[in-house]
Amino acid sequence: MSIGELSDYYGHDADLLEAEQRRYAELSERFLDRHGAGPIRYLRTPGRINLIGEHTDYNGGFVMPVALDRDVLFAVRPRDDTVVSVANVEESFAPFSFSLSTDIPRAPRGEWRNYFQGAAQELCRRFRNRYDLKGAEILVDGAAPLGVPRGAGLSSSTALTVNAALTLVARNEIEVERAELAHLCSEAEWYVGTRGGMMDQFSALLCRRDHALFLDCRPSLDGAYQWEHVPIPEKAQLVLLNSGVYHENARGAFNQRVAECKIGVHLLQQQYPHVAQLRDVTPVALELAEDDFWEMIEATLPARAALPDLVAAGASRSWIEGVMADHGLAEDTTFQVLPRCRHVITENERVLAGMTALRAGQLDTFGLLMDVAHASMSGDYDASCLEVDTLVSLTGQEPAVLGARITGAGWGGGVVVLAHREAGTAWTERVVTAYRASTGINAQILVCRPGRGAGEVVL
Repeated sequence: MSIGELSDYYGHDADLLEAEQRRYAELSERFLDRHGAGPIRYLRTPGRINLIGEHTDYNGGFVMPVALDRDVLFAVRPRDDTVVSVANVEESFAPFSFSLSTDIPRAPRGEWRNYFQGAAQELCRRFRNRYDLKGAEILVDGAAPLGVPRGAGLSSSTALTVNAALTLVARNEIEVERAELAHLCSEAEWYVGTRGGMMDQFSALLCRRDHALFLDCRPSLDGAYQWEHVPIPEKAQLVLLNSGVYHENARGAFNQRVAECKIGVHLLQQQYPHVAQLRDVTPVALELAEDDFWEMIEATLPARAALPDLVAAGASRSWIEGVMADHGLAEDTTFQVLPRCRHVITENERVLAGMTALRAGQLDTFGLLMDVAHASMSGDYDASCLEVDTLVSLTGQEPAVLGARITGAGWGGGVVVLAHREAGTAWTERVVTAYRASTGINAQILVCRPGRGAGEVVL
């Protein structure tokens, strides 16, 4: 395979293309050693960085991610039966196989096979009546340095799910629009146990090189989603700094945030029946209704509200219990409803303002919005941590940096930094050195180029 062929997918950086050429050749050799001579297809799904708009997607709001030039890569060969057989170039991931079905038994939580099984089950449920679905042999390469870094808030898990779905779609020649496939993949991740939105899946499938994807996460009445590709000015440089921190309880905290937002809507509906999601509430509307709503909530709910407090504030006990059960929350869970709602509502406004700024090339304005977004994530949403806050603070001391914020679900992971390209990247080493001195942790640096969405690589 030639470097020229790969440039369609990875851009024109010579060093990156040479590395990708070696990667594809090594993956091909491994696949042939494992499965023998025959044709190989390659499918890739990138990770993503969310520039702004965190925890808004599952509240029907707005987001603005970019795809990375780092991806999860599959080597694939069709099978004539319904078995999907998967192995990984990294020995820490055990090989597995399963049969395509509308009811595939889950593996224990945390096992990587669930990302494949969730995608396969959802495809079977959607398309079993129209297609005679067959399986495939798959060899996965998501390893560093060209794979999607795990635990950095770059959605490496979604990249697995999307690439698994894309592989079965390609193998079975399923006709499906990308937006529909993205929505299918978002529902497939419920199989894994994460009750999230659809930003990661849409960004993986719909992003365009050198553009951000503005996405309205609430479909229109006919089920269609609205999005727009927004050019990123050439003078902008995106850098991901991986904090090296990953909290094991992040999924439980994430599910609780989803529940807190739903509870907020439930309480809002007592006075504002038109509110279906937090997306329906604007900061201006809340400011006008402050006496009627915020003070009512503050007066009736303690800072940390348990189930009896929510019922006293007007919530339905059976409804709240259903939400808690659906999100795997214990009966004695306490909720902080007010700040969670405030973050989502103001974050939606920041995304809209950010899109306007990016269109106009106003990078200073966009950077300031990122800074405010991080403060909201760290404060109102309580989805950061000391190490990430330290990393953000250190980047803010660099003249080349326009703005920085935590990216991904939170509680560790990565910090996305917007900087002046002409300033180079020497500042990153100063930040990493200061971060190590403060925390004892070696942060990883990933200089990013907004990449192309998922698809088959034809060589």
